[in-house]
Amino acid sequence: MFFVDTIEVPGLGNRGYLAGGPRGAVAVDPPRDVDRLIAAAARRDVRITHVVETHLHNDYVTGGLELARLTGAAYLVPAGARVAFERVAVADGDRFDVDAGLVLRALATPGHTPHHTSYVLEEGGHAVAAFTGGSLLIGTVGRPDLVEPRLTGELARAQHASAHRLATELPDDTAVLPTHGFGSFCSAGAATGEGTTIGQERAVNEALVKDVDTFVADLLAGLDDVPAYYAHMAPANAQGPAPVDLTPPAPADAGEIAARLAAGEWVVDLRNRVAFAAGHVAGSVNFEADGQLATYLAWLLPWGKPVTLLAESPERIAEAQRELVRVGVDRPAAAAVGTPADWLREGEEPRSFPRARFADLAGAYGGGTVVLDVRRASERAQGHIAGSVHIPVHEIRDRLGEIPGGTVWVHCAGGMRAAIAASVLDAAGRDVVAVDDSFAAAGPAGLPMARIAPAEASERTGPGAEAVLLDVREADEWARGHAPGAVSAPLSALAAGGDLPVAARHRPLVVVCRSGVRSRDAVALLTARGLDAVDVVGGMRAWAREGLPSVREHGNGGPTA
Repeated sequence: MFFVDTIEVPGLGNRGYLAGGPRGAVAVDPPRDVDRLIAAAARRDVRITHVVETHLHNDYVTGGLELARLTGAAYLVPAGARVAFERVAVADGDRFDVDAGLVLRALATPGHTPHHTSYVLEEGGHAVAAFTGGSLLIGTVGRPDLVEPRLTGELARAQHASAHRLATELPDDTAVLPTHGFGSFCSAGAATGEGTTIGQERAVNEALVKDVDTFVADLLAGLDDVPAYYAHMAPANAQGPAPVDLTPPAPADAGEIAARLAAGEWVVDLRNRVAFAAGHVAGSVNFEADGQLATYLAWLLPWGKPVTLLAESPERIAEAQRELVRVGVDRPAAAAVGTPADWLREGEEPRSFPRARFADLAGAYGGGTVVLDVRRASERAQGHIAGSVHIPVHEIRDRLGEIPGGTVWVHCAGGMRAAIAASVLDAAGRDVVAVDDSFAAAGPAGLPMARIAPAEASERTGPGAEAVLLDVREADEWARGHAPGAVSAPLSALAAGGDLPVAARHRPLVVVCRSGVRSRDAVALLTARGLDAVDVVGGMRAWAREGLPSVREHGNGGPTA
């Protein structure tokens, strides 16, 4: 009988695996803190005979080289990956004996990277599990844009082909065990569920249910921001990462903390955002230990800048160290435990800022209130507060000068990123309010939204309503089908300075196009003219998906349902 143990890396949204039989085992895509793999093997009383990489990772520093050194295992790396160390170069079709009756077979699956390789675990000649790395994920695939921009389109097509190869060559009951897709930014889409099989993916995975052209177009349109620290991960993995040092950092007293802040170093408070807002060392920044600490701290931190950690306990410091070494932030400059009272010099007072809900923001909205949205562009595209300033949290450090004066109300989707941004603003001396609330509450709280769903658009522009639905598609698109009562005003005409149709003048405007892209441009033009305009998320595509009515033009110009 075979086993598969999952090694969760939740802060990065990844998984590694230990799989094998009664005596031998293989470690797949191990995280840098390899002691967890060694402990897992000890619990199973098995020897790690092989350590394998599906690809050179872009999102974390691997523990593969060190694990192979410590255990004497063969280190398997795809032959196409250029590395500076000795390894077993793996080619498509290579087979490796893991234990009696257990064989690992390499399957070339380019797409996430050009050299990406999946590994199929076979028991008695039957495929029982496929370690798919960044190829086939749960419902989606790995991103194709992390290697080289000029290769993105080619790799997207390769992802489609690789997914089909896996689905074609493996039985439906083969377990699919990806490395990415559990919150990782290496995932091209949102993965759902904890486990899957080839048969399940064949029915639902976007790479397996769409033709290649549709798949590639949708994949490329949905790509999101890339964490800045990714630029350092693949080179580190290609060079061969050094062993980690998880011994406690040097302790810092209040004087040293102040000196490090004065030197421009980062002092990171790991406490929860409620405690930080209530009182903290002036100049420190807040990255909750329970959040995506490694991802966001490595993303915002100037690479190589010294970091001092503050936390309630040594255990919190140790946990943070473990997370940070996974992304190449190897040794804190110093650390301190306790509370702000322990971290401040005599006579110093802790700094604080208020927290609020969207209902509180609604009460303060207007009259020059500065609302800062720190979500990613893809999130904001689904709806945002009218008049808000948009700076994604990972850009906040370099764009502080773009934020208008006054008290800044900072929000994200749930509160964690808003707390990070608020702490950065607070450290820069700005007055902030951290909105600690779900963005879903913004509209119901009474805040005006700059983008609305089709159903709300239909309600706002129905018979007798004050607002008018302004369709900014071109005339031929309009004729093929539009919402009843809509007014046609092509974006090309608006961009050329054209006037609005009479029926749309002096009325609030709800703007729609085919998919929601042109409508955003139109709203920008219209609001620059001083008009009241919002647009429809997803455009007429979403309108149709929600079953809302539409009409088209007869050849004689008359409408028909």
